[in-house]
Amino acid sequence: MNMTGFVSLVGAGPGDPELLTLRAVQRLQAADLVLYDALVAREIVALAPHAQCFCVGKRAGARSISQTAIQRLMIRGARRGKRVVRLKCGDPFVLGRGGEEALAMCEAGVPCEVVPGVTSVVAAPALAGVPLTHRGLTSGFLVVSGHAEAVFGPILDMAAPHSVTIVVLMGLAARPQIAARLMARGWRPRTRAAVVLAAGTRDMRTWSGRLDELAAAPLDLSGRPPGTIVVGDVVGLRSLTTAAEPRGLTAPAAASGG
Repeated sequence: MNMTGFVSLVGAGPGDPELLTLRAVQRLQAADLVLYDALVAREIVALAPHAQCFCVGKRAGARSISQTAIQRLMIRGARRGKRVVRLKCGDPFVLGRGGEEALAMCEAGVPCEVVPGVTSVVAAPALAGVPLTHRGLTSGFLVVSGHAEAVFGPILDMAAPHSVTIVVLMGLAARPQIAARLMARGWRPRTRAAVVLAAGTRDMRTWSGRLDELAAAPLDLSGRPPGTIVVGDVVGLRSLTTAAEPRGLTAPAAASGG
């Protein structure tokens, strides 16, 4: 069978359609088939008016389609001559299994490209007014997934206290372990910390406080929003880059969270 289709692994960014790249919009507008993550905004999916659109996202604790099945759908669509968009939250290659999908396309002989997206690693802190690096405070940042302490623990242990900004994706449930691990490693209990929920959406909200308060932070997790944890002295700059707010969960003035 002649194969004329194509697969685009497209980063949808943190949620705000205005943070999509021009290439991402072009691929969506030309798509025949879109397979999108559960957290991708409906406004973004709507940018593919001529495509068949199916949600294939995974949510913790919920039944979902397997990764193998997703890749099979991508391959089948391309082999039928379709322009397939695999629409992924953030950036396809940052903790999103985009690498696995790209390798699967390569092994199947399916033409594939990657369209980078704005990852919540940098977008969530930035939208909350937190620079990940700042002269005189830190010149780097460390990113981990918070799914399993057996994986993120040894990585956190390697970071000398206060040497970098720590960013944790998908780690809301592991806040107690993250805070305890860092303080046991020598991070000061008063180190600044923040949790950014639903970054880049109209429901965005931010908690900020101390590292020793992180485990018991009063977070509103209704609707199961994605969350980004930031630990480091740079969180203290948030008060200089955002309007004065009461301590605790706050909502941005702008509907988009930008």
